[in-house]
Amino acid sequence: MRTALGFMAAGMAIVYLAPDIDNPVLELVLGLVLVALGCSLAVIGAWRWRRTMRVLQRGGQMPGPAQILFVVTAIVVVAILIAVVVVVQT
Repeated sequence: MRTALGFMAAGMAIVYLAPDIDNPVLELVLGLVLVALGCSLAVIGAWRWRRTMRVLQRGGQMPGPAQILFVVTAIVVVAILIAVVVVVQT
């Protein structure tokens, strides 16, 4: 949940506090991508927590790392997008 909140806060900061981005559409898109990523991380986290609790109560195999790979991939994609924006702006 902390990661999700961090991504949502970063999205809001890019939209409202990033005066260096000249293109307002690019600023809005980056902010919305970060907020959407934060929302999806919150949903994935809640779903994974529920699955883990169910396994702990009923027994069985713990969930695998598939969601973690999604999170890592999403973070890398967002980092690349931000790097591209920084390069284009300079």
